Amino acid sequence: MSRLHSTVKRGADSIDEMRAQVHFSPQTGQLWLHEHRMLMVHAEAQAAMHEELIETLGLERARGIITRMGYVSGVRDAELVRTRSLDASDMDIFMTGPQLHTLEGIVKVTPIKVQFDRQKGSFYGEFLWENSWEAQWYRRHYGASPQPVCWSQIGYACGFTSAFMGRHILYKEIECSSMGDNNCRIVGRPLDEWEDAADHARYFSRESIADQLIDLQTQVVQLRSAMNEKNKLPADVVGNSPAFRKAYDLLLRAAQSQITVLLLGETGVGKEVFARTLHEMGVRRSSPFVAINCAAIPHDLVESELFGVEKGAFTGALASRPGRFERASGGTLFLDEIGDLPHSAQAKLLRVLQEGEIERLGDDRARKIDVRLVAATNVDLKLRVKEGKFRSDLYYRLNAFQIEIPPLRERKRDVSLLANSFLEKFSALQGKSLRGFTDKAKRALLAYNWPGNVRELQNVVERGVILAPSGSRIEVEHMFSTYVQEAPEYGIDSRGGLQSQAWKAGSDLCDAVFDGVMTLGQVDAMLVKTAVDKARGNLSSAARMLGLTRRQLAYRLTNLREEEEGVT
Repeated sequence: MSRLHSTVKRGADSIDEMRAQVHFSPQTGQLWLHEHRMLMVHAEAQAAMHEELIETLGLERARGIITRMGYVSGVRDAELVRTRSLDASDMDIFMTGPQLHTLEGIVKVTPIKVQFDRQKGSFYGEFLWENSWEAQWYRRHYGASPQPVCWSQIGYACGFTSAFMGRHILYKEIECSSMGDNNCRIVGRPLDEWEDAADHARYFSRESIADQLIDLQTQVVQLRSAMNEKNKLPADVVGNSPAFRKAYDLLLRAAQSQITVLLLGETGVGKEVFARTLHEMGVRRSSPFVAINCAAIPHDLVESELFGVEKGAFTGALASRPGRFERASGGTLFLDEIGDLPHSAQAKLLRVLQEGEIERLGDDRARKIDVRLVAATNVDLKLRVKEGKFRSDLYYRLNAFQIEIPPLRERKRDVSLLANSFLEKFSALQGKSLRGFTDKAKRALLAYNWPGNVRELQNVVERGVILAPSGSRIEVEHMFSTYVQEAPEYGIDSRGGLQSQAWKAGSDLCDAVFDGVMTLGQVDAMLVKTAVDKARGNLSSAARMLGLTRRQLAYRLTNLREEEEGVT
């Protein structure tokens, strides 16, 4: 060790010698260390690059790139030390590397134990690192790390020593101040002397990220195709919320049979879209789909519209014409708002369903029909039956297979999907190029209660597309200005902010904390976990939901895991 100590003592003189070889040319704007051009780079700029690599490529790929950058730097410095005087010992020449590492402002290097024989290829080196900029940066940005993070410095040590020894020397960081240790400490040996050499050597091999991304993209497409082929949604059907999926799964089952289907749901939820989808997925898809709104036809004309009329059947019947049942022959007849059907038409409809034949008004000849019936209503038919406004026998005939379509307020997860779908549709129709919705507009879409359901959302987005300038984003005022004036109770004030609904939800949460039902820590944990779940594990997306930076969210998750492990 005395030899090492004497070498360290001579290190100060060596640093002075190397410092003398640093020169700057104001004429050319170049900085040189002997014959090697150098750069003075802000530590924060390096930190920003590290952070972007991690955020963009992930921890493992970022580590590989940063390690290889350090390795190249170490090799270049090894080339530089070959210029030292010929009478210097191998140990003096080797120690120039750690001294250069210190001189370049990366880390203060102190040798603990260094033994090597260049001819035999044996090497063992142990060094103490103080004031590592990488460890300090990582801890400041991400908090405590579960593993060493001085990647570029490890790369430098490996590159310098491997070039000096003429064989691959691998260093491992066994202590790191980012993990809570007082300082960083590294140990280096020949690659083949490490049992886990392969786990570390992979960071020194280049990888084609573009090729990997293309492979992954292909795999994702194939996987999605395989998973969704059976339950693939048609172009007009948009939704992924549990409530919507439950209704759509029932629709898939009904499509495989000819059973009469009753669609229930509020106005505007998409009952006709469901009916058309049912028709398109069934065996009758090549035959007509005929829709009729029973509430939109005068009661005295309902029967002629449904069953047809013969010439002269009543005043004004100047020609015979088929009804909707005959027009839909072989296909599907959709009776919307069937709860408004008059009693006389209800009796005839029941006979058609039972006998499979119709009679035109003014005709005594029965005509066979082959129609699948799909009915829909936004009223409670059971209540209509109790009130005597709807035939019970017809109700039970129609209610063979019931599907309830949830209102939009119960499928908030689908609002963004639907809004983007309508945006794409109406942008094409209006010949506009729009860049989406502003953040405030997105919040307003989610906060609004949507009493008119999907139909109202469609109209609101269409209005926004018309009013928004091409090349811009749709703002709250483009969509909601009339609603702000007429119905502020919907949750949107004159500035596009959120009103009573958001405040009520927040008030309920406050009461839960004040009453001792939940602690503030539990609320914070619930928000963090929910955001990560909604973002499907994407921390950057989850952080945006919470208004945090990614590193702030990662710090909270680390603390949560530590607390949970402590409890268990």
